[in-house]
Amino acid sequence: MKIEVLTLFPELVEQTGKHGMPRIAVEGGALQLSTRNPRDYSGNKWRRVDDRPYGGGPGMVMEAEPLARAITDARAELGDVRVIGLSPQGQPLTQALVEKLAEMPALVLVCGRYEGIDERFVRTQLDMELSLGDFVLSGGELAAMVVIDAVARLLPGVLGHEASAVNDSFSAGILDHPHYTRPEDWRGQSVPEVLMCGDHAKVARWRLKQALGATWLKRPDLLEGLALDKEKKQLLSEFIAEQNVI
Repeated sequence: MKIEVLTLFPELVEQTGKHGMPRIAVEGGALQLSTRNPRDYSGNKWRRVDDRPYGGGPGMVMEAEPLARAITDARAELGDVRVIGLSPQGQPLTQALVEKLAEMPALVLVCGRYEGIDERFVRTQLDMELSLGDFVLSGGELAAMVVIDAVARLLPGVLGHEASAVNDSFSAGILDHPHYTRPEDWRGQSVPEVLMCGDHAKVARWRLKQALGATWLKRPDLLEGLALDKEKKQLLSEFIAEQNVI
């Protein structure tokens, strides 16, 4: 897979490919990560890519032309590509959407700065916009790095165990179950006995119940859109009853 980031700060984004799962993806050949600076397409000796907003107001706006020229070259070099703008006005990034992005051959992530990007570029050059949430960052670079990390870990051969991605929070529409490691007793708190019983069926049942319970406690909104089967309804009922007892 190829991911290119259109950014005024390529050195910032390039760090993503040097650490963690993105590094493994890059070194293993599953991901080709590159950057493109719109200043290289500015057409003026100052390499300026922003100007004052029509209608007045504070700040500057990124010009459409340098960005459009950069996108033209990116499409020519990458072929079948989806161009995505990182913006608080975009579609919320979810695990389901990340899984779809990971199946695409190439992505171009466009990072805005200043007060935003000329709307004419947004309307004509972007295939979609993505948002990390209802808050504002100084630019799209950090959001692009999040997308890269989330996508990279789903690429073939990147995770040490293929089941890791399947069991992640949100992959099944619910949160992940609790995790424990050594020592068995830590500051008076013990690992649940079921995890040491050696019965894989019991462990799987406990983990599913805890995942459903964690979702009920922390993100009940996720359960509203899920059609739980009989087993999951029973497990969730058991979890809720246990909380009431406590």
